[in-house]
Amino acid sequence: MDNVVYLDHKAKELENLQDGSKTMIIRGAMGRKLPYGQLNKSDVLYFIENKGNGLVKAKAIVQSVFNSEKLTKEKSIKLVEKHQDKLLLNSGLKKRFAGKRYLVLIEIKDFENIEAFKIDRSGYGNMDDWLPVKDIESVKQL
Repeated sequence: MDNVVYLDHKAKELENLQDGSKTMIIRGAMGRKLPYGQLNKSDVLYFIENKGNGLVKAKAIVQSVFNSEKLTKEKSIKLVEKHQDKLLLNSGLKKRFAGKRYLVLIEIKDFENIEAFKIDRSGYGNMDDWLPVKDIESVKQL
């Protein structure tokens, strides 16, 4: 399964993945929302930055996925702190995810830069930062 994943431009998430210092992606919410329970080992993640140019620039393979049980605020914060060496969250992202009831930690491998391309988001909501596209070719724009 292919997924398009939006990364925080201000937090330099893509740069940190490129230089290998970041090896884990996080998503979290007060309820179970994407990609909670929907991601599997060996799925492919395509990375796009949230800076408006809409270009997919890199990809990686899911090495492992951890879907948390319902967490207390304290346990959620501890879990984020425990994995901070792989997540490399800046203060804004730490504040965004630490304390959420449900966290998804995605460890990646085989990161590679690819030739940039745009995608057709018309079948997805405006605010989604995680798009399960099944096959990247189905949303790739020529």
